[in-house]
Amino acid sequence: MLEIQAVSRSFGDRKVLDDVSFAVRGGRMTGFVGGNGAGKTTTMRVILGVLQPDTGSVSLDGSPITAADRTRIGYMPEERGLYPKMKVHEQIVYLGRLHGMSTALARESASALLERLGLGERLNDTVESLSLGNQQRAQIAAALVHNPEVLVLDEPFSGLDPIAVETVSSVIKDYAANGAPVLFSSHQLDIVERLCDDLVVIAGGQIRASGSREGLREQHSTPRFELQLDGDAGWIRTEPGVTVVEFDGGYALFDVDDPTTAQRVLQRAIATAPVLHFSPVTPTLSQIFKEVIQ
Repeated sequence: MLEIQAVSRSFGDRKVLDDVSFAVRGGRMTGFVGGNGAGKTTTMRVILGVLQPDTGSVSLDGSPITAADRTRIGYMPEERGLYPKMKVHEQIVYLGRLHGMSTALARESASALLERLGLGERLNDTVESLSLGNQQRAQIAAALVHNPEVLVLDEPFSGLDPIAVETVSSVIKDYAANGAPVLFSSHQLDIVERLCDDLVVIAGGQIRASGSREGLREQHSTPRFELQLDGDAGWIRTEPGVTVVEFDGGYALFDVDDPTTAQRVLQRAIATAPVLHFSPVTPTLSQIFKEVIQ
């Protein structure tokens, strides 16, 4: 488990991180979300030791993280850092060698990764000749070539089309399935919502929410329900304990004061007209994000 504990960091008079604490558990994908300038990249750089915190600490598996531990991390920066004129396969092999791999093992790992990431036919092309999306895939291969035990990925899905997103997410999910803690940031909340097991929301350098995806949904949800009748549902406006949020003929989105009210509404709906749909409504990640950063 990767733990960030009470980390603060300032640049001059500007406090970029303010008492940041959260955990990235093994075998789970943790989405790290926040607006531009919220502190995501700074946090990741502190984890990697690129920046030192003013206060606080980072630990791995219960012990203070060391330089040797950081070699076990697969890090992908938001900025592309590959040599543009090197061939793709040559570049990934070189980075594997820098991590201490033998040439044979680095070549084997690079070939397998690039093939899986859809770059099998571009091994001998230069990095600069690739599209931006394919450069992003190569950057991911660079982060994973040494078979890391922890992943810290800053905007790994940036610039990828939907098919590439599925390809990359499949590779990353395999690391989590094998027990690795995976921390990834993204501005694409729909992708985070689909992939993450846990979620950390940061704004203004402070953690505003953290926990499991389902736990946060439950924590930030109101007792809201959706009803669709094959008939008029106008009567719901006069039901005690009901607040109608949206209404359109046979459709109603409504809040209730307690669960028994929802059951009473359902019973009346069944007696009134055929019920086409009735279900609780859980908030999306985008709705939770907007709520906690306000």
